[in-house]
Amino acid sequence: MSDAGFERWLTITAAIEGYALRTPGKAFYIATDTGAELDFATLRSQCQALAGQFAALGFRAGDKVSVYMPNGPMAAVALLGTMAAGLVANPINLMSQPSQLSYVLGHSDTRLVFTTPDLHPHLQSVLKQIDREVMVVCVDANACSFPDFSGVQSPSSPGTVGTDKVQRDDPALLMYTSGTTGVPKGVVLSHGNLLTSAVTLAREHHLGPEDRVLGSLPLYHINGLVVTLLAPLVTGGSVAMTPRFSVVSFWPDAISHECTWINVVPTIVAYLLNDVSTRRPSGLERIRFCRTASAALSPDHLNAFEARFGISVIETMGLTETAAPVFTNPWDRSERRLGSIGRPSGAEARIIDGEGHPLSHHEHGEIVLKGANVMQEYYKDPERTRDAFTNDGWLRTGDIGYHDEDGFYYIVGRAKELIIKGGENIAPREIDEVVIRHPSVLDAAAVGIPHPDYGQDIAVYLVLRDGAVFDHEAMRAHCLGELGRYKSPSRYVVVDELPRGPSGKVQRLKLLELQETGF
Repeated sequence: MSDAGFERWLTITAAIEGYALRTPGKAFYIATDTGAELDFATLRSQCQALAGQFAALGFRAGDKVSVYMPNGPMAAVALLGTMAAGLVANPINLMSQPSQLSYVLGHSDTRLVFTTPDLHPHLQSVLKQIDREVMVVCVDANACSFPDFSGVQSPSSPGTVGTDKVQRDDPALLMYTSGTTGVPKGVVLSHGNLLTSAVTLAREHHLGPEDRVLGSLPLYHINGLVVTLLAPLVTGGSVAMTPRFSVVSFWPDAISHECTWINVVPTIVAYLLNDVSTRRPSGLERIRFCRTASAALSPDHLNAFEARFGISVIETMGLTETAAPVFTNPWDRSERRLGSIGRPSGAEARIIDGEGHPLSHHEHGEIVLKGANVMQEYYKDPERTRDAFTNDGWLRTGDIGYHDEDGFYYIVGRAKELIIKGGENIAPREIDEVVIRHPSVLDAAAVGIPHPDYGQDIAVYLVLRDGAVFDHEAMRAHCLGELGRYKSPSRYVVVDELPRGPSGKVQRLKLLELQETGF
């Protein structure tokens, strides 16, 4: 399909309607665990049925509907159907603690929650803390049709929702960020924001109706939602969705469902490489590329992945605030830059200093963005919304980086996570990559710790490979040889796993809370 074909869809509603008319019997969503399929015609009929039930309950355009469900056909329908009806979908992180869940349900003004029988008791206990009524509809995550819930409550007034009323600038998604400090921020994204990102991704990765992605990331995260659900939707392609990531079933699922591309985060790459029993399975020839995002991928892991599995890796970067992808490396493998998040994709980007002035090549500063995929606001939070943008309207990412002469961008760390030792800024990622190169280490993350003379010193939290034993002297010698004395960590902490958000990003500020034995 041509670029013009991608860009014809002004709303999620229009994309669903369009492919239901053009390719009604084609599979759009395949559940890898059960084999259940949703074709485009069924997707449309399910979305229309949901819109009718919302209207029967008196819902109005812009009302919030939360989805507290694992990956499955009904989670996909609940999210797409809510947005297609002109309501705002609020996917909730299943890893949320009770206090976080209570905050999100209360702050979002949710009127109804879709959940599963297994999650219902926990949800009900949390809803008791909210001082207003919230409807709950239990759904089998693996079913292929919704139950009739339109009679659970009598409407106070007629509803005004309908798939024929949705506009491109209407809010479609309310997604709360998993920030490491403070309460979560509710990012409001419109149909236009979401489709801009999905269309840009499809164009950059040369996707068409014949393509199928293996999706193993949760739909409650922006990457899983936009990249593995909306990108196939705008192209008329398909997604083979797993309930969750599994090392054992990842490659068999990709092969048996004839996937042409895979979407992962660096943690998945690390686990696939750590599975020494798996080399290159036969049947991977159909997979054209591997897309990785959400966190920095170690160059050593990238090279090892390509060498073992024979699949080229395209590094990208995105934010919840930009509806996922906003940088990508080129499709042409010879033009990609190892360690770079790529060039701006679907948005403008620049590097600025502390005063907001643009910086030149190789000068370090904050990455800022502007474009049609940038969020509308933080929900009910004008102060945070104002602080998120520069005075001239650029979105502040909080990422410190630089760009080279060819327009490729590089991230060296988060503004709040930079280690400042004796007045010198040290990017944690530089330390991470050196420690990961040690043959005993699977994963690593550096943080700053207090020091009476330097202000901060460097600690590294690391995860060992299966069967490895930590050798302090060997690690110290390795780091001294690679980093020199000033940048070498003074403390090593072995942990079972690193705390990560749903996107795969290490939550470095939480590392200091871990109570493990240090060396």
